[in-house]
Amino acid sequence: MSKTATSLRNCFFCGRHITTGQGQMLVKNDGHVQWTCSSKCKKNLRVLKRDSRKLKWTAHYAKGGIRVKKK
Repeated sequence: MSKTATSLRNCFFCGRHITTGQGQMLVKNDGHVQWTCSSKCKKNLRVLKRDSRKLKWTAHYAKGGIRVKKK
């Protein structure tokens, strides 16, 4: 395996690829694993509790606002 190869992990908050040996893992009580690529994503996710769909610098950004399905 080459040193520049990326794993199959993506950042839970921004959606970027995380290279092997990088990032931080959070395992929740229900067994769900959340990987973050940087301290910026970690702080926005856990401390500030922001929605990644509302921030333009993330891959999850929803242009035109978040659409909610009506019942």
